[in-house]
Amino acid sequence: MIRILVTGGTFDKEYNELNGTLFFKDTHVPEMLRLGRSRVDVTVQTLMMMDSLDMTAADRARIVEACAASAEGRIVVTHGTDTMVDTARAVATSGDAALAAKTIVLTGAMVPYAFGSSDGLFNLGSALSFVQVLPAGVYVAMNGRCFAWDTVRKDRAAGIFVSAP
Repeated sequence: MIRILVTGGTFDKEYNELNGTLFFKDTHVPEMLRLGRSRVDVTVQTLMMMDSLDMTAADRARIVEACAASAEGRIVVTHGTDTMVDTARAVATSGDAALAAKTIVLTGAMVPYAFGSSDGLFNLGSALSFVQVLPAGVYVAMNGRCFAWDTVRKDRAAGIFVSAP
């Protein structure tokens, strides 16, 4: 069993055609799993629906606590890409002994799933694959690549995640 913790981010943003704004409603994860024909046994838990730029230390602590409290040893966290590495760092360096034996993979999307041309479906599928085969640790999975939490950064100009220098 894999636990998917939903935190929002571009992954779950909706577009208001009347005023041109992005907003949150409900997570798209169950629909994405259905459309991707996933046969992986998962539990989906929505922790929050927010832009990662608005996340506080308390929000990150809530994610750390949810990971530690999870009965599952394999966890995927959907997250906004702007501060995904910050949250991965918070999880990896929390010092919580309950996390030491768990494999935790953070993933997200550069384009909202609701737009139809999103990378979110591919990234979710990749994260589900990576979380099943990687050893215990904290990782970021984006665009078919997987990085240890402390070896990755977002290249905003290119719109991808790359190895950190």
